[in-house]
Amino acid sequence: MKHTLSVLVENKPGVLARVSSLLARRGFNIHSLTVGPSHEPGLSRMTIVVDAPELEQVKKQLHKLVNVVKISELDKSQSIEREILLVRVNAQPARRQELLSLASIFDARAVDVGPNSIAFQVVGKPDKINDFLDLVRPYGVVDLAKSGWVAIARETKGRGAATLRAVN
Repeated sequence: MKHTLSVLVENKPGVLARVSSLLARRGFNIHSLTVGPSHEPGLSRMTIVVDAPELEQVKKQLHKLVNVVKISELDKSQSIEREILLVRVNAQPARRQELLSLASIFDARAVDVGPNSIAFQVVGKPDKINDFLDLVRPYGVVDLAKSGWVAIARETKGRGAATLRAVN
């Protein structure tokens, strides 16, 4: 079963390597692992999507690492997940309008147009990204890069706090 973890770690050399090797040594399959600065100086946020039957074991192992500050499991219904896709698709001039129409359904932006291809940028939920990719594959994917998932918890309702929900 896939689980999404948000892990705050000290922003120090080697932390990413220690986290990924720990998970690999324990036999947990990493579907996605992204790292970037967090809102707190000196800390980075890792978003890890891991396939593990027993998530508590993963958390216990991660807590043993010196540079791990906090671990939170993100429930799909209580979090915001996004991914970015850059994909270059074969696009002969006669089929470009067809591709651009398809892209507009997914709010994909054409970010580069060449003589024989179009590069698109798509941002959204991982399922949306995969659906777009499935639909453009028949045209011929020339190149692609995906960011991996990033996620944060939704704001919880409490004392006058409103929960804002995005459409994507």
